[in-house]
This record gives sequence, C-alpha cells and structure tokens, in this order.
Amino acid sequence: MSPAQLSTLVKQTALDAGFSFVGVAKAGPMEEEARHLEEWLRQGRHGSMHWMENHFDKRVDPTKLVPGAKSVVSLLYNYFPEDDRPSQEAPKISRYAYGEDYHKVVRAKLREVVQRVEESIGSPIDGRVFVDSAPVLERDWARRAGVGWTGKNTLLINPKAGSYFFLAEIISDLNLAPDQEIKDYCGTCTACIDACPTEAISPEGYLLDGSKCISYLTIELREAIPEEFAGRMEGWAFGCDICQEVCPWNRFSSPHKEPAFNAHPDLPEMSSREVREMTEEVFRRVFQKSAVKRTKFTGLRRNIDFLDV
Repeated sequence: MSPAQLSTLVKQTALDAGFSFVGVAKAGPMEEEARHLEEWLRQGRHGSMHWMENHFDKRVDPTKLVPGAKSVVSLLYNYFPEDDRPSQEAPKISRYAYGEDYHKVVRAKLREVVQRVEESIGSPIDGRVFVDSAPVLERDWARRAGVGWTGKNTLLINPKAGSYFFLAEIISDLNLAPDQEIKDYCGTCTACIDACPTEAISPEGYLLDGSKCISYLTIELREAIPEEFAGRMEGWAFGCDICQEVCPWNRFSSPHKEPAFNAHPDLPEMSSREVREMTEEVFRRVFQKSAVKRTKFTGLRRNIDFLDV
C-alpha cells in the first residue's frame, strides 16, 4: 500500500469513528515552534503551569517521544453542544466540560481507529495515541497537518467548522503522505482580542499570556485568584469560551453527535442560584464524569465566590 493509499485508509477510518477532520504531517523536529515556546516560557506566560517546562526536547520533536515515528496524524473531535444553557448565565461552565471527560472518550476512539487500521493492513502499528495527555504541541501539529490554522486567539480554527474541537494525535511508524498547511484566514479581524476581559491576548494576536486567561485562573491556578481580576471574569466559573463565542468562524459550528458529551440532565436545568448554592453532594452527582472534577468542589466554590468579589 502506497503512502497516499495508507493515508486515505487512516483518514476514512477516523472519519467513520466519529472524528470530523483528519490530517497528516511528517514527524520531525519543530525548530521554529521550539524557539517560540522557549521564549513564551522564558517570559513566564505559562503562570504556575510548571509542567510545561518539562520534557522540552520531546515536546518539540515527536521522534523523541515515539522513537521511529514517521508521521503525526492530527484529528479533530467536535464538542459543540446543541443545548448550551450552562454557558449562558453566570456562573458559567465552558462548553467542553458539559459531558464526560474528553480524555477518556476521545482516547477510546483513537484506539478504535488504530485497531481498525491494523486489521486492514494486517500488521501492528508501532506508535502511541494522545489526547492532551503528553508533551505534544497539538495545535502546531494540527496546523502542519492542514486541518486548521492558528487563530489570533491561539486556538486552532477550521474554515468549515470553527474551533469547538478536541485535538488528538496518532504518532506512529506509518509512512503516510503528508497534507499541506492551509492559509490563515483571520485577516484584519480583532474580535477575540477586543472581547477578552483580562487582556490575555496580545494586541497583535497570536500570543496568549496564559497567566491572565480565565480558563487558567479557574482551572489550572491552585492559589487564590489575584484581586486584579475581580470584576473581569464575565461570569465564568470553569473555563471560558469568550474568544470562541465572538469568533466569526464559529458561525459554522454544528452540534456534536457524541452522546458522552451531553450534559448531565440536571446541569442545563439548574438556575444561577442553584449553581451558586450547589452542595458537594450535587457537585459529585452532576460532574462525576466531567472534566470539572479537575478543579474539585473547593475549586469551583472558590471560582463562584470570586465572581461576587
């Protein structure tokens, strides 16, 4: 089977498994991205996410993460909800966290794809699958694989469907035909820059100060949220979708078809008051399988209380 035929097989198998877009890039060192990452870390824009400083060599070269790797397959899995009430009234929950933890759901889909491809080619694949679970520059690989461009808000944007996607990768020894990168279509638009209440996106775009991002403040930050952000959280208690909500390209977003990503039945029905007065028992029931568990009940309580500061 030629590299082009093998690429077609992998892509079709992934699409059949529920992924929306699939692209391929040749595995190898990411020299330009490495320089940008090094400078970003040097400036401290990762805040307290010190883990981003670890395994730098593997982060910028997948062949060191997966020895013998020839190709990086980048896949996009839609999570845009049909009912997005939990993101409409404070305290707000980011859309990606409505349903079950995406790590488990998408990883299972990836393993299904690998298994089906192995069955089709009649031999095992030497590689690994990733869903935001290892030192992989996911958005850069997705850009290289042609499934989108990096927007001014630093998120990956697909011209046909926007940015409400989970990114995933299959890094393996498969010799696949690489795809071409696509054009950046942000143009002169500054909607995301203008809308960010904490000014986390640089005036020119394409650079995010993670330490100012509401998603970082409500999820990654373990200490108290700095007082400088009081009154600037726009009602977000877990994550933030502002730069996606204002992005013109997300007018092309369509509801996902993944039952596991549907919100717990009680979540969309909860009033603002009920969310604010949520007990730990309710938290465990509603978010038992959600990524919201990362912040724990005490973390969500901290975030909700900070909204009233």
